[in-house]
Amino acid sequence: MTFEDIIGQQHIKKHLIASTENGRIPHAQLFVGKEGSGTLPLAIAYAQFLLCNFSNDKAACNLKCSKLQHPDLHFAFPVTTNDSVKKHPISNLFLDDWRTFIEQTPYGSLFDWLKHIGVENKQGQIGVDEAEDIVKKLSLKSYEGGFKVMIIWMAEKMNIAASNKLLKLIEEPPSKTIFLLVTEDEGQIINTIKSRCQALHFPALSENDIVSFLTENKQVGTNEAQRIAQQAEGNLNKSLHLLHNDSNDLVFEEWFITWIRSAFKAKGNAAVIQDLIQWSEIIAKSGRETQKQFIQYCLHFFRQALLLNYGTPDLVYLVPQTANFALEKFAPFVHSGNIVTIEKELNDAQYHIERNGNAKIILLDLSIKLTRLLHTKEEKINT
Repeated sequence: MTFEDIIGQQHIKKHLIASTENGRIPHAQLFVGKEGSGTLPLAIAYAQFLLCNFSNDKAACNLKCSKLQHPDLHFAFPVTTNDSVKKHPISNLFLDDWRTFIEQTPYGSLFDWLKHIGVENKQGQIGVDEAEDIVKKLSLKSYEGGFKVMIIWMAEKMNIAASNKLLKLIEEPPSKTIFLLVTEDEGQIINTIKSRCQALHFPALSENDIVSFLTENKQVGTNEAQRIAQQAEGNLNKSLHLLHNDSNDLVFEEWFITWIRSAFKAKGNAAVIQDLIQWSEIIAKSGRETQKQFIQYCLHFFRQALLLNYGTPDLVYLVPQTANFALEKFAPFVHSGNIVTIEKELNDAQYHIERNGNAKIILLDLSIKLTRLLHTKEEKINT
């Protein structure tokens, strides 16, 4: 994967090329960007540039890198046990799957990756076994005498034991060893590791970037490409899911609207609590990554309703498909009097789900709180 393959992010590409050519290559870098912004593809392209720009046989080097088989290019990413790997999962045991995943979905999400290896109902992590394997790999000399590059994807999934194990190595790596940590949420990475990395923050892709990609690479008509780009909100991965109609959004919309309708009816009607209990049980049966994605969808839905309520329809891209549900009628119930608390409760729920709390209890508690919040009146400001 070369810089020419990367969509957008021209400023960051120019910076990486210039710093390399000027000999200013930080030994540990943190690529920070939301899903679909291109952090992982650009990390791979940058690694290929580092490895091949100084190679005596650039053609052979580029070929090996394009297949993700260069002996000095290493990867670590969240894994867990599956049908093939019963215990002590590490990235090396999933390399064939990883190469296929990158070839097919270079802008894919963590959820896409876990589905790819058949564990979407589990949470992947980068554990201490992985950290020990990284230490072993990087203690060896480079095969080709140049750089060694370690790309750690979704670095926020490193647990404390793994982070502490890698801390000294990231601070003082062997000569010509480069760490590229790729993250969507740098707040979840321990400060002692973040402080040792030079951070590059990736903006979301522009609508024009996504439109150009869809029209030139996927033969999508301009009008359709513009509609998808608006809904994708700078996330190329989401644009591809929308294009192929395989987004979880339709399922999430059904869950969300069922939830909202039950929450509205629950005020003063104790019998409806049973509906919320059943709803919580349904969502709790899905995997934790699905639950977290659903909560992100809920946050997005509430924010879109808020924008519509406050008269900014040009920023509203959500188009519910459910019959007899109008965003315009729902929007007035999301306002300055409840949106901050709604967001806090959703984020708290995601936090507890991520830490293996009982999903059924967490979601039911969230539902009961939502019942109260949706009936909160907006305070009028006297002028």
